[in-house]
Amino acid sequence: MKDIQDAAVLMDEMGRRARAASTALAVATAERKHAALIGAAEALWSSRAEVIEANGRDMAFGESKGLSAAMMDRLRLDEDRIRGIVDSLRAIAEQPDPVGETIAEWDRPNGLRIRRVRTPLGVIGVIFESRPNVTADAAALCLKSGNAVILRAGSEALHSATAIHAAIAKGLRDANLPEDAVQLVPTRDRAMVQAMLTATEFIDVIVPRGGRGLVGLVQREARVPVFAHLEGIVHVYVDRSADPEMAKRIVLNAKTRRTGICGAAECLLIHRDVAEGLGQDLVDALSEAGVEVHAEGLRAAKAATAEDWGTEFLDMVIAARVVDDVDAAIDHIRRHGSQHTDCIIAEDAAAVDRFFERVDSAIVMHNASTQFADGGEFGMGAEIGIATGKMHARGPVGAEQLTSFKYLVEGGGAVRP
Repeated sequence: MKDIQDAAVLMDEMGRRARAASTALAVATAERKHAALIGAAEALWSSRAEVIEANGRDMAFGESKGLSAAMMDRLRLDEDRIRGIVDSLRAIAEQPDPVGETIAEWDRPNGLRIRRVRTPLGVIGVIFESRPNVTADAAALCLKSGNAVILRAGSEALHSATAIHAAIAKGLRDANLPEDAVQLVPTRDRAMVQAMLTATEFIDVIVPRGGRGLVGLVQREARVPVFAHLEGIVHVYVDRSADPEMAKRIVLNAKTRRTGICGAAECLLIHRDVAEGLGQDLVDALSEAGVEVHAEGLRAAKAATAEDWGTEFLDMVIAARVVDDVDAAIDHIRRHGSQHTDCIIAEDAAAVDRFFERVDSAIVMHNASTQFADGGEFGMGAEIGIATGKMHARGPVGAEQLTSFKYLVEGGGAVRP
């Protein structure tokens, strides 16, 4: 009971500070927000040794918890990965400021001039596991879009997140913006997750970044609106018209580049007409690359079972299946997918058009690795997550997706008869 009471007190304090900061941030100039992001990038790079040291403590904690290899990979920071975070901060800084942008405008016969303009959401709560880079990505995107943010890092990432947050705070201070615009929950107490999920007075939307357990909990328990995806059950369908060399490059990259990210391929679907040739070649190439293939209708080290369809392996494992045609592939994706990212490899324009029209995922790709399912690769600098729902935001959630809008209506003394 004491943990719950303490969490409620902490949430009330952080929420009030965040709400006050959001009011100031909503009217901050684009130049000041740009300065804060550039300052944060410089502070992070200058403190990279301290960040790596803090990450070492998190890695040791993760090992003691028995985290999987994929989770440990998500947790790990080195100089190259910190450089990537710094580059993302700079990229977001250079993007156009979405706040105040006119989305549409029109005149009415009644004399009214109407504009629809972008406006911040307010206060965003981000609850994440493992990936300490989410600290910077979420902070930067919220700052760019004029929103305050409360970050709750997973217990395994707290030291790294704290070190990154210090750099963000310095950027805000030096730009004369309120430090309370980006707050990090300073405890591993799980009661804070529940407190955030019910903080309707302070938080306008919750974004969970993590596995099925975390996201499922948030979607079940939240009283605050949620941007979320449960899993990245990503399919690659190889049509009979696929270019063999292209198919091999894409499939290997989609599965093996980084297995622990939500854009990694988890299921390979092969058109029956090329199963014995190209399909088997792809399975063999994956096996040679160290991937454990669970196959149906193809020769592999392990036969697929019903549990393999719809599984997010996040590891060097993939399910593979022969399907009759593009419609059968689409049907499989509808039954077992998660509406995250799905890809067709094909040269037949009709097959591509059918796949694009009928696969109802947030991201649908043609002849490209699913590892590109990333806000940075979409030109957003970074993403706060990939939303698979259909309300407000869908796909990579960047700064623009973290805004709502309002109508500005001007008249010249108009009255309604």
